Amino acid sequence: MPANDLILDVKNLAIRYETEDGNVHAVNGVDLQLGYRKTLGLVGETGAGKTTTALSLLRLIPNPPGVVECERMMVAGNDMLRLPIDKLEEIRGNDISMIFQDPMTALNPVFTVGEQIAESLEIHERLSKADAYEKAMQMLETVGISRSRGAEYPHQFSGGMKQRVVIAIALACNPKLLIADEPTTALDVTIQAQVLALMKALKNKYDTSMIIITHDLGIVAEVCDEVAVMYAGRIIEKGSLEEIFNETLHPYTEGLFNSLPNINDRMSKLRPIPGLMPDPTNLPVGCTFAPRCGYASAACLERQPRLTLMSGTHYVSCMAYDDPGFAINRRKQ
Repeated sequence: MPANDLILDVKNLAIRYETEDGNVHAVNGVDLQLGYRKTLGLVGETGAGKTTTALSLLRLIPNPPGVVECERMMVAGNDMLRLPIDKLEEIRGNDISMIFQDPMTALNPVFTVGEQIAESLEIHERLSKADAYEKAMQMLETVGISRSRGAEYPHQFSGGMKQRVVIAIALACNPKLLIADEPTTALDVTIQAQVLALMKALKNKYDTSMIIITHDLGIVAEVCDEVAVMYAGRIIEKGSLEEIFNETLHPYTEGLFNSLPNINDRMSKLRPIPGLMPDPTNLPVGCTFAPRCGYASAACLERQPRLTLMSGTHYVSCMAYDDPGFAINRRKQ
């Protein structure tokens, strides 16, 4: 895809945390691209590097101990690697916004929700306090909350309502890119569905591009156009929603689908992925998934496979596709 068609263009992103106990290799050579008005699902287990990747897009990795290395990081036409701090502060919340993982702690308990929404409007749109507050009330109504509740404090809201307030704050300045980190994790199932429907509607209304960070494949199927599967700090498979769901290639992605309940066969047992993700301070030399992979051979332990284009926009990082001479029985399970 041409660079001018991209809201996000990241090349060879690596992030490590330098500690007294050793270097934690959180992200290891990630490439990401996203077109305008598209939604990307960033999928993987806890500890895969999803949130760290997202935080780096806003230059929010603390240094020290975090060290970010990247060949290219363009977000909404901005070179995030070279921007001065004052310019970054203009972009955060304006061109690019983030919904953080826990709505219970994302809000300041000593300010009303109306004040917290209005704050970003005062800063980025240079509105007066009165105009900013009026627009904040309009945003509250946009996310399904009565403007009369704008004078209330976060503790007076339920978890689902807090999440709506956080969405209102993130979308107040009509950002070009919205990052949502596990936006429905703390919510019950019915409230999850409402929040997802709201996010889809607002995305279409404001022509916003989105990155959804999740481990829930149901959410991905509901709202995403593209999917990138992360494991141990690497993207091991990426493509369109249809490619990932209907033409699954990587054994880890296959394992994620196998661990879901089968609604057509309620007696079937779940097939969890055995083992644990490797220690990021001591990653294996070869394929990081090999110790847990039912298809792995000795060759998988010796070399990290490349991310290979298979068809269309479908990429996979697996020895079975990286090396034509590598014999593997892909469907032996």
